[in-house]
Amino acid sequence: MTHAPQAAISRFPVPALPDLPEDIRARILEVQEKAGFVPNVFLALAHRPDEFRAFFAYHDALMLKEGGLSKGEREMIVVATSGANQCLYCVVAHGAILRIYEKQPLLADQVAVNYRKADITPRQRAMLDFALKVSQASAEVGEEDFAALRAHGFSDEDGWDIAAITAFFGLSNRMANTIGMRPNDEFFLMGRVPKAK
Repeated sequence: MTHAPQAAISRFPVPALPDLPEDIRARILEVQEKAGFVPNVFLALAHRPDEFRAFFAYHDALMLKEGGLSKGEREMIVVATSGANQCLYCVVAHGAILRIYEKQPLLADQVAVNYRKADITPRQRAMLDFALKVSQASAEVGEEDFAALRAHGFSDEDGWDIAAITAFFGLSNRMANTIGMRPNDEFFLMGRVPKAK
């Protein structure tokens, strides 16, 4: 069986690690140490260091904070909205993280294709209903949408978080699609099968 040649990870130049500013190189090496590989998003976005810094600062502010959403729920929002935006990179990469956080090998595929049929709680379905409305029809978001969230125990601040994650990854989806960002092969299997001992 022959395999297609490995595609580039971006249609733009990808800088070599030694050529990067020290803070960006340190961040990438830290991620590599933790994950065992460097997610392509770090290498692709390093093409523009100032934007790299701004992107990951906002990413961390949204995805690492404490609040009414679990880490798994935050990833669920990314996967559902990235699926709607047809972003292969974000569905694959964040799908892997979602599977790991939730310890559910089937969940990411369900959420990416049709969260309404996924094995999630009514609360999580309400969260994703709101996220998809922000993603696909934000001009129509109104008080009734926040009321629907409140009925499931979300605060208005949680609604802000859901909207901000959705909007941030809307930017990420569009850039990933535009630059042809390729998901790392490692992401496809993560969280699907037990880790080798």
